[in-house]
Amino acid sequence: MNASNTTELMNTLGSQAKAASALMAKASAATKLKALRKLATLLRANVDGLQAENAKDLERARAAGLAEPMVDRLKLTPKVIETCAEGCEQLAAMADIIGEISGLKQMPSGIRVGQMRVPIGVFGMIYESRPNVTIEAASLSIKSGNACILRGGSEAIDSNRALAALVQQALVAADLPADAVQLVPTTDRAAVGQLITMPQYVDVIIPRGGKGLIERISAEAKVPVIKHLDGNCHTYVDQPCDIAMAVKVADNAKTQKYSPCNATESLLVARGVVADFLPKIGAVYAAKGVEMRGCAEAMAILAAVPGAAVTAASEADWSEEYLAPVISVKIVDGLDEAIAHINRYSSHHTDAILTTDHMHAQRFLREVDSASVMVNASTRFADGFEYGLGAEIGISTDKFHARGPVGVEGLTSLKYVVLGEGEVRS
Repeated sequence: MNASNTTELMNTLGSQAKAASALMAKASAATKLKALRKLATLLRANVDGLQAENAKDLERARAAGLAEPMVDRLKLTPKVIETCAEGCEQLAAMADIIGEISGLKQMPSGIRVGQMRVPIGVFGMIYESRPNVTIEAASLSIKSGNACILRGGSEAIDSNRALAALVQQALVAADLPADAVQLVPTTDRAAVGQLITMPQYVDVIIPRGGKGLIERISAEAKVPVIKHLDGNCHTYVDQPCDIAMAVKVADNAKTQKYSPCNATESLLVARGVVADFLPKIGAVYAAKGVEMRGCAEAMAILAAVPGAAVTAASEADWSEEYLAPVISVKIVDGLDEAIAHINRYSSHHTDAILTTDHMHAQRFLREVDSASVMVNASTRFADGFEYGLGAEIGISTDKFHARGPVGVEGLTSLKYVVLGEGEVRS
């Protein structure tokens, strides 16, 4: 597709989204609920068809030599499709927050001032690999009364087209505009450049993918961006702690799945529990083939674990997002050093403390500067679905507008409303 055709295509998608957003903003809660339930029904009824389209993407990916973990991200298994359908139903069951007025206060002048929750308008979503993101973004867009333009990765184009067609079918069945959710039909990279520079149509851009993609979007966008660059998540094992629980949680946080941004990449251990804890978790990681990159003190202990793959951590390892069976391990004096280390090296995504000391837990929650901070739980819970948001459109490590998993509320804004009875300003 040549440049003029791409520009024309994106302007068409933009103007259609803008028109659809006005209709979505005034749609009733019942209408949006109908669309979401219909989408869940369509997903379940079209598992075979979706998998047939997905098979084309998988075949292309393997032929192109895509690494198996990346191929895994592309898969639309029956379980993935069912999770998408459940997410739609969970969103449908949630209260509709659009139009809510909060904080209404009577002023001395007689007017009452509050804030109303309203849709953002049009968001653009740029994402890689996982086709289920198409449904997460579309369902959140419907629930929040927005319109969206979706640009999935070229590696998932057939899967995304099939999913987007079901979304539009659900919208039409609920008497909502099909253009409320549009998929960019071309894999031309120039389409991304257009999408992120259309402030006349697009109110916010949400990139979801690798660091390179997000850095490019952040640098070139002419509209606001909700983003996170990487997920260097920490689990800190405190003194005192329940050792058996700490082993269980540290294992899950790292090995339940290696590729997500909320997997733990760095393990900090208080010196007082090292002798009891580290050999145990070392044996668990060794059995699962996890490479451990440790400080000198940690290496000395882990090297004695049968079958352990242990190497010396470099300075770069403390900041690294591996997305692989690799973890950095550092022994710290205690809570103060752990918090300082996390605030220096963390990507401010998700960090957890495993402790039986209530005051330590409270300090960790207050002082660790991350989007999600946890006590005695796996970092793998940092997810919109697990947080009860129905679905998430991404996880933000920004501090403005939205932070952490971005669900319905993150796709809305507040406007001031003033209620009067003829008051005039003196």
